[in-house]
Amino acid sequence: MMDWFTALNPTMQALLGGTMTWGLTALGAATVFFFTKIEKHTMNMMLGFAAGVMIAASFWSLLAPSIEFSEQNGHIPWLAPAIGFLLGGVFIRLLDFVVPHLHLGNAQDKAEGPQTKFKKSTLLFLAITLHNIPEGLAIGVAFGAAALGIGDATVIGALGLAIGIGIQNMPEGAALSIPLRGEGMSRARAFNYGQLSAIVEPISAVLGAAAVILVQPILPYALAFAAGAMIFVVVEELIPESQSSGSTDLATLGLMAGFVVMMILDVSLG
Repeated sequence: MMDWFTALNPTMQALLGGTMTWGLTALGAATVFFFTKIEKHTMNMMLGFAAGVMIAASFWSLLAPSIEFSEQNGHIPWLAPAIGFLLGGVFIRLLDFVVPHLHLGNAQDKAEGPQTKFKKSTLLFLAITLHNIPEGLAIGVAFGAAALGIGDATVIGALGLAIGIGIQNMPEGAALSIPLRGEGMSRARAFNYGQLSAIVEPISAVLGAAAVILVQPILPYALAFAAGAMIFVVVEELIPESQSSGSTDLATLGLMAGFVVMMILDVSLG
């Protein structure tokens, strides 16, 4: 049934995978047409779930294949993964430094990055967009790894990663659109902000797939780079936000549930 998909060029597979995650973000953002508020404990659990998915994906879908590729090619197994992982974190830190943004739940005077006159809605949008970049890269390099036949990497496994990221994008879409509606923005406009925050995912997915296919030796670095970028986002943003306003147990259980869902997807499909 999936023969048509596996026969596609890997960059096209990455584009479709990234587009699916964008679509699921839009689906989550569409809840703004039915709700005007998310309870704090529900938001915390959703953010925890997203963090759990990203942590599991970082290891099973990205770091483990990076280590395996290095080992297969006679290199020091941990070297490229370690370098790529750290560079991924540095990359997101640099983006944080040069792009003005505001994390969910913070007052506007807590905005990070350069001084700007952007509205709070724009700053929130930029914050979510920033952490969607590594998710798109992760999808792209996973499809690139499958195309190169690296270890146990498969197209279905890469698709499983895209599905997992898409699942956790749904609450993220709602987590942006509903607070914007609560601040007085129209439902349609709040929805557009929510769904557009993930438009970078198909773009960065294509770039990730194309990069590893054109320059194969960077694959272990690219896989670990995406993992490092995602872990930076989880530790710097998702976990603190999920734990900042009470319901810490629910947030932690949400994280564990997200981790298990992504682990099951990766192990069963990969």
